[in-house]
Amino acid sequence: AAKATIPAEPKAAPAPAPEKKSTPAVDIPAPTGERTDRREKMSRLRRTVAQRLVNAQHTQALLTTFNEVDLTEVMNIRKKYKENFKEKYNVNLGFMSFFTKATCEALQQFPIMNASVDEEHIVYHDYCDIGIAVASPKGLVVPVIRSADQLSFKEIEQSIVGYAMKAREGGIT
Repeated sequence: AAKATIPAEPKAAPAPAPEKKSTPAVDIPAPTGERTDRREKMSRLRRTVAQRLVNAQHTQALLTTFNEVDLTEVMNIRKKYKENFKEKYNVNLGFMSFFTKATCEALQQFPIMNASVDEEHIVYHDYCDIGIAVASPKGLVVPVIRSADQLSFKEIEQSIVGYAMKAREGGIT
């Protein structure tokens, strides 16, 4: 016996997706190069000192130190190159790329300042991840520019602008 087939009802067109705000392209450079760590076992004395420093940090008032820096040369370089930089890379030459590069250089010269403690080990990081505060509707957020030591001034400035745009749109995860 032959089975009768019932024609399928036509499918309704899917409802259009809700319209999202158009997000301009955000160019945040990805980390390049190797990101390795070097582990060094701490002596008993160093472990005790580390534990006491952590305890002091949790129980004592913290002090903020301000240092004055002569930025005359940075301002001269910025003034001289900012127009060409903007034309060539479509991003402003700000102060943060100078500060980021200087911080990376200092962290490479003094690797203990770029280290962390993991149980009984000091972990030295051979890369510089730098947090930069950007404004969002809910206040400041601090996204991290990964491997900032490997980035150019252009890439650092693009990262900052990209994170600032994402923060304004509530897109930082």
